[in-house]
Amino acid sequence: MAAPDSTTSRSGLGAGFNPGAILAFVCMGQFMVFTDVSIVNLALPSIQDGLDMSDVSLNYIVTAYATVLGGFLLLGGRLADTFGRRRMIQLGFAVFALASLASGLAENGSMLIVSRAFQGWGASMVTPAALAILTNTFREGPERNKALGLWGSLSGIASIVGVILGGVLADGPGWEWIFWINVPIGLGAALLAPRILPESKAEQRGQFDTFGAATLTGGLLLLIFTLGEATNVGWGTFRTIGSLAGVVVLLAAFLVIESRVKSPMMPLRFFRLQTMRIANLSAVLVFGTFSALFFFASLFMQDVYDYSPLKAGFAYVPLAVSVAVGAGIASGMVTKMAARPVVMMGLALTVGGLLLMVHAPEGGSYAADLLAPFILLGLGCGMVFVTLQIAAFVGVSPEEAGVGAGLINTSQEAGGALGLAVVATIAYNGMATKMADTKGNPHAITKVYETANHHAFFSAACLGFVALLVVTFLMPRGQGSMNATPAPAEAEAAPTQGAVLATDAER
Repeated sequence: MAAPDSTTSRSGLGAGFNPGAILAFVCMGQFMVFTDVSIVNLALPSIQDGLDMSDVSLNYIVTAYATVLGGFLLLGGRLADTFGRRRMIQLGFAVFALASLASGLAENGSMLIVSRAFQGWGASMVTPAALAILTNTFREGPERNKALGLWGSLSGIASIVGVILGGVLADGPGWEWIFWINVPIGLGAALLAPRILPESKAEQRGQFDTFGAATLTGGLLLLIFTLGEATNVGWGTFRTIGSLAGVVVLLAAFLVIESRVKSPMMPLRFFRLQTMRIANLSAVLVFGTFSALFFFASLFMQDVYDYSPLKAGFAYVPLAVSVAVGAGIASGMVTKMAARPVVMMGLALTVGGLLLMVHAPEGGSYAADLLAPFILLGLGCGMVFVTLQIAAFVGVSPEEAGVGAGLINTSQEAGGALGLAVVATIAYNGMATKMADTKGNPHAITKVYETANHHAFFSAACLGFVALLVVTFLMPRGQGSMNATPAPAEAEAAPTQGAVLATDAER
């Protein structure tokens, strides 16, 4: 990628800072954050045995990280814009490293879940600051699209690499090392940041939207916890209904707060940009789909196909390669056409792959039953991740880059946590009774797990299909490519609109 000169950099770089090194560093941070979303998946059976956790509580190991990350990303973006993006990255890496150390030392499930939540808090400082630095280093147009294409592809690749790495470590030195490996990386990144990254912040400082962050995160945490517990206490109980009512109150309060505070964590005017609005809505559904896929595919291969964590990890390799191929295809396509057809194609491949997974039988073979759906899922994942990441930054000004970064990453992480919670609720409905009915028969136990996973894959396919409908009917149909660069006069006159993917409906 060519380094931007003074005419292509929106914010300008200080002397001694290299755009290529900046891109590599922020992508490394994003890679680590997304790796930790999925790295626990293949280690879940080992963690369950080691800490004596129930099937239902396992998904909290994933959702605690993703929910806190999603809930605090917007506040993290605002803090980065206010106090400095490099400073926030350094603090985030330090918190992430220490929380990783605590996760590996966890002596019970509760301690691990709390430590994972602190990991998410550290990651919520890293991601929006890193993405804001990226978007301020490269101006809107071809150069930024290339950088965001690499960033988006790494999100998908990191999710797969995390699964593979988790299998290797869980089957080797032990599940604790999936967390301890982050400690030297995180602390090293915190120390190296001043040498690689320029400091930047918004020209105008806003007040902190503490209540907004509290109500959003509280609402998401309560919703995910309620969905998980409903399988045990029942949907019609006072506890479940009351908790869902509390979720509605908290999320409604969040919207009210955002409409009234002077410096909102999530400026509601962002949603007047149609491409950005639909990209974020689609991200919620898409990441819910893929989060459920990686969680249940990992368990499916171990519980139904009797794979070791190591073997299951390497089974993901074709999927990882396909993600990279899909990302490359999408990066080329978005320079020639609008986002809508690219995302539609990726989602169609995703839904097709999940429906094939529904029919993967007990006792089946990898080549016949898993390879084809994994390739389809990887291609779809790569195409969707890259395109949505680029579309979500249409028209975001440099001053609000941190908030824009926080918004798309909140959609991704909150969507992943919510999607997994919903799918797990469906898959594990009545699980305790079904397991009791097996009377310990190994074949019967395997059949219960097979049925639960098939329900999960079908539910994830339904989420993906809803996302496909949203993109098909709501995303702008503009014919302009995403490689367009706004004229200087236009950019100055309407900095919050942008020319990339602009349509009459969006203007």
